[in-house]
Amino acid sequence: MYRFLLTPRWWGINVFVLLAIPFCVFMGSWQLGRFEERLDNHRSAGERAQEDRRQRARPLAELLPVDKATSGDQATATGRYADQLLVPDRDLDGRSGYYVLTLLRPDEGGKALPVVRGWLPGTPDPAKAPAPPSGEITVTGALQASETPGDNGVSDRGGLPSGQTAAISSASLVNLVPYGVEDAFVTLNRGDSGMTAVPPRAAAQTGLDAKAFQNLGYTAEWFVFAGFVVFMWFRLLRREAETARDAELGLLPEDPLPTAAPGPPATADDAPAQDVRA
Repeated sequence: MYRFLLTPRWWGINVFVLLAIPFCVFMGSWQLGRFEERLDNHRSAGERAQEDRRQRARPLAELLPVDKATSGDQATATGRYADQLLVPDRDLDGRSGYYVLTLLRPDEGGKALPVVRGWLPGTPDPAKAPAPPSGEITVTGALQASETPGDNGVSDRGGLPSGQTAAISSASLVNLVPYGVEDAFVTLNRGDSGMTAVPPRAAAQTGLDAKAFQNLGYTAEWFVFAGFVVFMWFRLLRREAETARDAELGLLPEDPLPTAAPGPPATADDAPAQDVRA
């Protein structure tokens, strides 16, 4: 009854199944590994953020440029505060507010460092933002990479009032101040002048973002595909076996006898000749 498994058609089906199942399992395992890797990175990033606060701060120049290894490290910089800007649409602990961002210019020249001095609730108001300290000052805080508008909740809307910026990035700030700006910023460990300190963000590709759960979804899809291949193989096998069994028992309907094709209509010339003898 299962002799049909040796036919070329079923050889092709069996080879496809034997290749498809391991491939689906491999791809599902690979996607699961990617999810676990992101999960481990998320955990290690949280642990490292706590360690970064306890570690000794290093000069800013030793930590630039910012990457996954230096993001969140404690950095120190010395200079004088210059221009101050407000960053709207920033939530903290479930409340809406804004950042107070002040540019720190080194005395020896060079690019200015954006410093997030703290967070305030409500709508941006320059009158409520505390003025920065005067004179030379040394700041200490968590080093962060420049933000990208539209990513990680960073607003990308334009047309903001004067004295505001949507993103903390050198590309945005260079158009607002007449001097160079570092491609990084620092969030103070303690809020300045009574403001709430802003916690640093995890480095890119180290959090449980949408891509992590996308990997988990792909994992489920690949294992479902593997199960679907097995299901369809058994279904085809069962149907083919039932057909072969019915053929052996003579239960298949017989083919009807072929009918003759209709001929052309008869004419008077085709009529049989009649005996006209008297």
